Amino acid sequence: MHTLAPMRHPSQPHPVRDLLASYFWSGDAIRSRSVSDVVLSGTLDVPAPPARLIADWTREASLRLGLEPGDVEALPLARARARWPDYRHCVQAVSDWTRTLGLPEALASCDVALMACRGARYHHDGARYGGMAFCNLFLSEDRGLDLHFPSTGHRISLARGTAVVFDTGQPHGVIARRSSGFDVADFPDDKDCTQVFLTWELPIEEAHLGHALQVAFDIDPSTAQRLDEEQVWLNGAPAGVCPDSGRWRRAG
Repeated sequence: MHTLAPMRHPSQPHPVRDLLASYFWSGDAIRSRSVSDVVLSGTLDVPAPPARLIADWTREASLRLGLEPGDVEALPLARARARWPDYRHCVQAVSDWTRTLGLPEALASCDVALMACRGARYHHDGARYGGMAFCNLFLSEDRGLDLHFPSTGHRISLARGTAVVFDTGQPHGVIARRSSGFDVADFPDDKDCTQVFLTWELPIEEAHLGHALQVAFDIDPSTAQRLDEEQVWLNGAPAGVCPDSGRWRRAG
């Protein structure tokens, strides 16, 4: 079973969203595109990972990764798959869901990783994954955390089975449900705030995905020709994100 969240937040237009541009590698050239404010989300029926695997993830996050509030780090996927009988079921559930969104075979040839976070400071991933959208499946139980997109108004409660597809250039963070921004104090050492999730990198140039996210391509070819690295610009200048509020600001 799944439910589909509205594609756009109905009451919070973002006045400068049309002035956002993502510059990304397409083959051996930089190409320009819009940054989508569409966030697709659903709740999938996936079984809980085995208790011993969850315990392994907890040890890995605390001992090897030393996961601090706001950190997002990779866990060993190959080892997890060997101890995770329902891994294929989880992948199939996401594949079935993305197909209902008009994304046939979205996961077929995409890289997948297993990640853990203790919340996440606001950021965008357009400087490294500008040619991608992310598809995430959250595997942990509800820890009282939300995935928040401050520029669009989308706020998605995280629990086992929460699935999302979104533009890597869109600012996002994982924050406490009662908070309006990222605060380290919301993630004390004596509280289990870890979320584990699978993430796929979906090529933004794939026609079905670009259509679903309403991405416009080649919006600023003259600037793209002058660049030699991926980045996101706001109002004609490179842009970064405030890690606490998620607001756009000039890079550097």
